[in-house]
Amino acid sequence: MASSHTQMVQPLGLIPLVAGFLGLLWCARDFYVSGKGTLAPWAPPRRLVVVGFYRYTRNPMYFSVVLLLLGWAVAFHSLGLFVYAVMLAAIFQVRVVLGEEPWLARAHGKSWEEYSRRVPRWLW
Repeated sequence: MASSHTQMVQPLGLIPLVAGFLGLLWCARDFYVSGKGTLAPWAPPRRLVVVGFYRYTRNPMYFSVVLLLLGWAVAFHSLGLFVYAVMLAAIFQVRVVLGEEPWLARAHGKSWEEYSRRVPRWLW
């Protein structure tokens, strides 16, 4: 008999899991096409990406990762994975506020300033 961590117990968890996965793919594409760069730290986008999911949240990749993990936790009824997703969301918040946003402000100046006023950090 399979354990609850390897046997799906809630198929509805696949909805956020797949949505998170597709969100990541879409964002990677936008980085390449619109931003003229990649996800790799040594080749970041040269242009500020403001299309796709970036129209609704400044951090759609982080949001997608957490969504994917929460869907996985629900689908396989994994409390450990749920706790991990929540902890990772908190770490993403700190990384964004202390690291990425100051760098983006320096790199993109007025474009970043306008974008950050118009689009929320998360969806709220």
